[in-house]
Amino acid sequence: MTIEQYKAEIQQQLSPARAQHSFNVAEEAVRLAKQYGADPQRAEVAGLLHDYMKETPAKQQLQLLAQFGIIVQETERCAPKLLHAMTGALMAREHFGVTDSAVLDAIRYHTTGRAGMTLLEKVIYIADFVSADRTFPGVEELRACAHRSLDEAVFRGLTFTISDLASGSHPIHEDTLRAYNEYACAAAK
Repeated sequence: MTIEQYKAEIQQQLSPARAQHSFNVAEEAVRLAKQYGADPQRAEVAGLLHDYMKETPAKQQLQLLAQFGIIVQETERCAPKLLHAMTGALMAREHFGVTDSAVLDAIRYHTTGRAGMTLLEKVIYIADFVSADRTFPGVEELRACAHRSLDEAVFRGLTFTISDLASGSHPIHEDTLRAYNEYACAAAK
């Protein structure tokens, strides 16, 4: 599919605000990919498709995952907003025909991160955090950080996520904790 075809599908699937967010993430992902040496085309596709399933009801997402034999962890059941990354990667493969495992993994881990993230995964993780539509307190500082050091931005993003979830007594995905610990251990050396 072409980028324009992806965009047309996204506009049909998502609300205007969520579609614009996806376009913004793709734009930021391309910028970061060029800066840090990732493939801009892969970054654009992953950025566009990362939230494709975000507005699909959790029950439907769980059914889709079961249909494809994907096991859902207890943390994911307790925090259904995590499901869209899993189903998004699945739909990128099944609906859009994406076969590039790097793109699929970048979509899959854009919300939680994971230990051993690839460059493309880091780009999508941070592009989602700092896209033009984001307005949370501290986003400007994180944007500036993202253009100074991708790894520092990822570590700050993981720290923000853990703090935000813990302050609301929400479950924290195991992949997020492992990614955070990887960065924290590296910083301690």
